[in-house]
Amino acid sequence: MDYILSFIIVLGVLIFFHEFGHFLIARLFGVGVEKFSLGFGPRIIGKTIGLTEYRISAIPLGGYVKMVGEEPDVELPSEDIPLSFTHKSAIKRICIVAAGPIFNYLLAIIIFFGFFQIYGIRVLEPVIGTIEKDSPAQMSGLKKKDRIVEISGKRVQKWDDMADIIEPSQGNIIELTVIREGTLLVFQAAPIISQSKNLFGEDIERYIIGITASGDVMEKELNPLQALSESLVHTWNISVLMIKGVYKLIKGDISADNLGGPIMIAQMAGDQAKEGVENLIYFIAFISINLAILNFLPIPVLDGGHILFFTIEALRGKPLSLRAREMAQQGGMFILLLLMVFVIYNDIMRLNLDDILHFFNLKG
Repeated sequence: MDYILSFIIVLGVLIFFHEFGHFLIARLFGVGVEKFSLGFGPRIIGKTIGLTEYRISAIPLGGYVKMVGEEPDVELPSEDIPLSFTHKSAIKRICIVAAGPIFNYLLAIIIFFGFFQIYGIRVLEPVIGTIEKDSPAQMSGLKKKDRIVEISGKRVQKWDDMADIIEPSQGNIIELTVIREGTLLVFQAAPIISQSKNLFGEDIERYIIGITASGDVMEKELNPLQALSESLVHTWNISVLMIKGVYKLIKGDISADNLGGPIMIAQMAGDQAKEGVENLIYFIAFISINLAILNFLPIPVLDGGHILFFTIEALRGKPLSLRAREMAQQGGMFILLLLMVFVIYNDIMRLNLDDILHFFNLKG
């Protein structure tokens, strides 16, 4: 599967779910929908059913749902007022607008649920692989292949559990209970501070005892309820990580050079497709969460900006002035255009000739 086809599949699924969220809740609240479009620009194919024209348009970088009465200052025939988006309450309009990114979250949860239900989860077992020389672990008497089952009275079921126990120790002595060749043994160690980097490339300090995992993995099957729980937790963790990333980006803690645009997404989609359909589907879920968070940002033009306007209207009992809305929309559009130019520039600067040839299938 080539890069462009993978890109179209990823965007097509994401856009469809996003716009379907707007469409479904709009119809639920009695708002008429004139157009449901995947893509922008000239229509390629389409069909009108009832009031709605369903279409695929030429530019596959987004989509839209055009609702009756969407422009607040356009006069409508009296028979269209019951179908008008603008004539619905601010709360209903907030629900309609929020439904797009919420459906992107729903898509991610559905995909993760399917993965956890089919494949279960892979858990890194708390078995020691290597021990650093002169580390607290070595000095305590721990050895390779020891299975850690308890630390200071807290049960350890997987490797990640240990960091949650060792880190709060602040260097105080901890007690490690291990199984070695069928025998239960207890050791004591005083964690030390170590310099490392987090997922954002920032220097951090953390307490360690100087061990690494053996790499032994246990596969655990999940029932539907457990799979749903894991999918919700997984979606939440990815969301928190992304929100932290956006915050650090705004603060300047992370270089803006890390931002990517459509070319980067296409490359990543193509790479994931080469690894297998499962990887591509997982990538769709990951990008869907990205899209949801991006759309919830309170920037005019984005869904979050509309939600902000409607929330202000609900609180003050009347909408913002036309002038204020126009200025905000223009500012939001300017910000988005600048961002788009910047990320595409980043994409191009990352590319070399081989990347470009591979992208367009000009080189095997």
